[in-house]
Order: sequence, then structure tokens, then C-alpha cells
Amino acid sequence: MRSRIFVDAPLAAQTEFALPGGPARHLQVLRLQPGAALRLFDGHGGEWDAVVTHMGRSEVRVRVGAHDSVDRELARRVTLAIGVPANERMDALVEKATELGAAEIVALMCERAVLRLQGERAAKRLAHWRGVAIAACEQSGRTRIPQLPVVATLADWLRSLPAVDASPSREARWLLSLDPDAIGIAAAIGTLAAHASAPVCVLSGPEGGLSADEQALARRAGFTPVGLGPRVLRADTAPLAALAALASVAA
Repeated sequence: MRSRIFVDAPLAAQTEFALPGGPARHLQVLRLQPGAALRLFDGHGGEWDAVVTHMGRSEVRVRVGAHDSVDRELARRVTLAIGVPANERMDALVEKATELGAAEIVALMCERAVLRLQGERAAKRLAHWRGVAIAACEQSGRTRIPQLPVVATLADWLRSLPAVDASPSREARWLLSLDPDAIGIAAAIGTLAAHASAPVCVLSGPEGGLSADEQALARRAGFTPVGLGPRVLRADTAPLAALAALASVAA
């Protein structure tokens, strides 16, 4: 199986260049030799055949071949907006959400969040999560990197959203909830049938869930409570369960 490598620069057929540090080190670790076949992608869609032309200690060069317009994205754009869980659970969440096809992963600071991120610390963590997403794209065959916008508070993020009635895309907005009156996930997916490619935004809270005030803010922003069943799922499990359900009908 050929190695798949993300290159953070526009690619073009019939060009040769030196790989940047990260991808170059990856190929050096694999001990690939000149002539080894690769697949490259730049995040703008499709991927390229390529071949290693030089393998040195300080430089790895590749030649780009034909472009393949393969598309492995979901037919429906899905955004996961997540109250950041504690410890390293967000790393696994970003990895699995990328594999399942999330187009955007929004990290939110919520009232009950254990982890607090701001300033330089937030920027470093965001860069780390982007690296996790890139690695997951390389492994899973995706050709587009999910967007990871700047870490924000839930209230600020909700205020940044367009009014749901003004959205020409008919975006569905779901608030994952244990409310007994919440619509079930199967029924929620059923309501999307008339809009096959309309995007979906799934909002999920941190450990302890969203506060009553946060839930009220979300509802005012057009989010409908959606339930995932009678069991209480962890903060890093619930959004993935919703994404997997969506991916199964939007592949």
C-alpha cells in the first residue's frame, strides 16, 4: 500500500520539489528509497500519484504525477461543535471525527468544562489537533482536512452563527440532549430526507453537559434537542455516535 502524505501547499502535475520537514521525516522513518510510489494531497480535493526521486538525510524530493479527482467526503457537510472534554479525550475525538467525515470541528469552552483554554495555550492545542486531523486524513483516505476554527466560548460561537431563518442552505441544527422530549436520532435524520445535501451542525456539551442557560441560548439559535437513546454517553462518545449515524446515510 502506497504511503499517503499531506502537503500544505498547492500541488501540480509534472513538478518536482523537496518535501517540508514533517512529511520528509515521515518518509525517512519508513526508509523509502528513490522510485517508491506515493499518493499526495493538498487539502483542495483529489490526490496525486508521486514518486520519491531523492532520499537524503537533509532533503527528500518527490516528483508529482497525474491527478486523481477522487472524492471521499460525505455528501452532506457535518459540523461538530463540542464542549472540549478533559485530558486527551479531544485528541481521540478529533481523530475519529475526521475518519468519519466531519467537515468542521469546533472546540468550545462551556460553563461546565473541566479544561480551560485561552490565548497561547489555546493556539498550541489547536495546532496539535490540526496535526491529529491531518494524520487521520492520511490514514483514512480523505482528501480534505476538516476545518478547526479558533477556540471560542459557546456564547460567542452561537452569536457568530447566522440566523437560522436567513440561512439559504437550510442547515439543520441539533443539540444532543437527554431531555425526554428530545426527538430521537432516527427521526431527526428522517427530517433531512427532503434536503439531501443540506448541512447539519451538531452541538454536544462537555462532561456534565450544558447548563440550563447554555441550552436556552442554543435553542434560541435554532438548535433542536436530539436524543441518542436511554444511556448516558460520555462527552467524547455522543458527538461521534451522532456523526456515525449521519455518515451512514450521507456517505
